[in-house]
Amino acid sequence: MKNNRKLKNSELDRKTVEEFKASQKTPLIIILDNIRSLNNIGSVFRTADAFLIEKIYLCGITATPPHKDIQKTALGATDTVDWEHKKDTLQLVRDLKSQDIKVVSVEQAENAILLHNFTPESNQKYAVIFGNEVKGVQQQVVSESDSVIEIPQYGSKHSLNISVSSGIVIWDLFNKL
Repeated sequence: MKNNRKLKNSELDRKTVEEFKASQKTPLIIILDNIRSLNNIGSVFRTADAFLIEKIYLCGITATPPHKDIQKTALGATDTVDWEHKKDTLQLVRDLKSQDIKVVSVEQAENAILLHNFTPESNQKYAVIFGNEVKGVQQQVVSESDSVIEIPQYGSKHSLNISVSSGIVIWDLFNKL
């Protein structure tokens, strides 16, 4: 039988806030489009920290730090990951596209590319949009996106929690980029 001793936190070689901020980032921006759940927002921050994501945009009704319910799941990631609030997701998408950033909505839509079939271009920065827990990404935002990717699902439910979706997509794109 193998000895698989769990590592102590002191053995994990985690970056300090300063080291994180100075690190080269994954060329990936996360956009949260009208997310209601503070716990979901915090979870996305924590995932963004884990994969050195460049920035998170919190759009529309999406709450912003500091908030105790965001902090509860973010576990300090709001101090490491750069973030900014924008009132209008559609205007943000247009601004990012004008900076030659490819915008991708995560949504179930006609002509969506299944995540495992999506191949990002090398040397290209991407912004990935995750939508409201009930309504998803706004149709105008989906229409303005360069691509739409969908996480394949095979059960009886038709959606995943945004914290789960963001974890799956960020991990996949991190590996591909």
